[in-house]
Amino acid sequence: MLRTVICDLARLRLSGSASPAAVLITQVREKGHLSRPRLRNPYWFIRQQRTRTDDLVTGENRTFIKEVVHDTYGVPALIKGTQTYEQKQLIKTTEAPTDAEPWTPAVRRCGLIARKIGQYPLWLKNGERVRTTLLQVVDNHVIKYIPPEEYRPTQRPNVHHLNKYGCVLVGAECTNPALLTKEYCGLFRDSGVMPKKNLARFIVSPQAALAAGTPLNVGHFRVGEFVDVRGKTVDHGFQGVVKRHGFKGMPASHGVTKTHRRAGNIGGGGEKGRVWPGTKMPGHMGNRWRIIKGLRIWRINTKYNVMWVQGSAVPGSTNGLVYIYDTILPLRKPKDAPPFPTLYDNADANEPDDIWYDQVHSFKEESISYKPE
Repeated sequence: MLRTVICDLARLRLSGSASPAAVLITQVREKGHLSRPRLRNPYWFIRQQRTRTDDLVTGENRTFIKEVVHDTYGVPALIKGTQTYEQKQLIKTTEAPTDAEPWTPAVRRCGLIARKIGQYPLWLKNGERVRTTLLQVVDNHVIKYIPPEEYRPTQRPNVHHLNKYGCVLVGAECTNPALLTKEYCGLFRDSGVMPKKNLARFIVSPQAALAAGTPLNVGHFRVGEFVDVRGKTVDHGFQGVVKRHGFKGMPASHGVTKTHRRAGNIGGGGEKGRVWPGTKMPGHMGNRWRIIKGLRIWRINTKYNVMWVQGSAVPGSTNGLVYIYDTILPLRKPKDAPPFPTLYDNADANEPDDIWYDQVHSFKEESISYKPE
């Protein structure tokens, strides 16, 4: 069928009766061009880092500037100390809205920006060992909400009925405003938070809109729920077919010369006479956006904003950024209402530091009991 269509289009083109809209149909095995990373930002992006110059500011004045910044924006929500982490709330006036609509399974909530900080095993109560990945939610705050009538994305995402959804701009990891450009700092003027290093956009329903300055923490999700994690895979550079695609290679002896780790014949003869798009060949490996879906949350630590999710296949390297969403898998969507639109600080004041799934064995509890003789 494909050959017939191509021959008919070529015949029309030779006869001069083909319209300019006629396009040859090409078979594509995999859409690798959709996940390729952007090598450089578009020209309309605001420049983030300013030119580094010596401001001739003394150490005492630097301390004074830092105090002024903290008085203006508040203390960062996550401050690294020598041995421990100290958490302080940045926004003190954020309260849950009184006119919030009830949650429904069709509502899209906002996501979170997290860092992949490592892997750790957990054990279920039946003795089964579970491999988990630790994701730390790093100082997330809502920067801006764009309603559906104003949201015009530069690249249309793969979302049906996009005009029904708005956009929430979320920032993570506060940084020194003196290191950023004036235009970039202007993005945070109306939010009341310190400028952030990382920004992400999440498509949400109008019912799940969040006010600017709302802090987001790990309590946005609950233990036992399933999430989707999106991240950029580890960049391995240019690699051969053995490492990139798992080819076996050729023998080490018996007449084999200089083709031990080569791909071999790719079938270039015959009808096609060319290399089809998507053929497994040497090339750039990694550095591609990937989404792993349906990961269960086994454990949550509210003190350090860390969650333990299922498996060790979360894309990205250690300390790499990932984005966490509510899962889109129909059989793993939450049946009970999650914190909607998010968990506010005054909702669960007496929440414990560690929250375990009911099937996970907690080492803080006794596992062996002895009966008196």
